Amino acid sequence: MRLRNYSYKTIKSYLSCLRAFVNYFKPVHPRNILNDEIKKYLLYLIEDKKQKTSSINQMINALRFLYIELYKIPLIINSIPRPKKQKKLPDILSQEEVISIFNSINNLKHKTLLMLIYSAGLRVGEAVRIKIGDIDSIRKLIHIRQAKGKKDRYTLLSEFMLEKLKQYYKEYKPKEFLFEGGNGRVHLAERSIQNVFNRAVEKTGIKKRVTVHTLRHSFATHLLEGGTDLRFIQELLGHSSSKTTEIYTHVSKKSMTNIVNPLDKAVMLKGIK
Repeated sequence: MRLRNYSYKTIKSYLSCLRAFVNYFKPVHPRNILNDEIKKYLLYLIEDKKQKTSSINQMINALRFLYIELYKIPLIINSIPRPKKQKKLPDILSQEEVISIFNSINNLKHKTLLMLIYSAGLRVGEAVRIKIGDIDSIRKLIHIRQAKGKKDRYTLLSEFMLEKLKQYYKEYKPKEFLFEGGNGRVHLAERSIQNVFNRAVEKTGIKKRVTVHTLRHSFATHLLEGGTDLRFIQELLGHSSSKTTEIYTHVSKKSMTNIVNPLDKAVMLKGIK
């Protein structure tokens, strides 16, 4: 997997899946496991363990790597069907809710990082790995290096965010990573910023099911509602396919603003008692 330049996260995920798979069938060697037994194992994950569709697909990907790439046995895994993906729309924070979350945070480092995630549409892993040299203050851009899919891209740097970063830099004086961890040598942990976000949401009393990643969803939705072309949003987010970006057309209120609710229309025409 390293020779194929798989990401650290993919390698970690595949190894975790295969470890669970091998332990389940111990002491039988994976080469000797039959196709029907693999299907029963996947059904066990779906029905007994109640695992999500994404987790099942990750397990199938790991098994495909094991049997096709490593063992060169394609027939054993090719006939296994993938579970149908659930079509869920993300919860979106309003701009007022976003501001209330930021205002509930006192720590300058945490507030600056979360504001950067929202203002640039970043994934959490991208934000914590930004280095000082990735901030282009002249062109008002942020260089995101080797993100998901091993791709580089540029995204927005707002004027307000630039001033906030200057204030943050003056106080913390980071050396390499913009948001250093406690030891000053590595970046801040993703989990720690998720915990900060959760506490901030709890403080504000927001009841929506949201995570740090919701800030990225909200960034894209607010751009779309502000009139930004979907193709530009796709580039800013680093999506390979426009279909991924099109999800925001389903959560944007812009497409629904001209629709007159039938109840409102009935009230206007005939009144209501």
